[in-house]
Amino acid sequence: MSWDLIVKEKFASAHFLENYEGKCERMHGHTFQIEVTFNVNDLDKAGIAIDFTLIKAYLKEILPDHQVLNDLYDFSPSAENLSRYFYYKIKDKYPVSSVMIWESENAGARYSE
Repeated sequence: MSWDLIVKEKFASAHFLENYEGKCERMHGHTFQIEVTFNVNDLDKAGIAIDFTLIKAYLKEILPDHQVLNDLYDFSPSAENLSRYFYYKIKDKYPVSSVMIWESENAGARYSE
């Protein structure tokens, strides 16, 4: 028996895409949404696998709200690279199975191993 837990959080940031030709090579912003999926096999006595409150607090701590992403990371901050970065960051603390970064309502990238 297993469960997929899903937690979403938003953050607003600016970025530009390096080594890219087109409008996204210029600085622009998004209200990004991160969607994190955890796969768990066990529940505690309260019937909870991982407390959503703890996960949301951790996401608030690590998400780059109101930041210029190119100033923070040593990689081009595409949705693909951000989803991979946050996957490994979260994996250090929780049993994450995938991370989806949404740049808009209908465009994003999911990373999993």
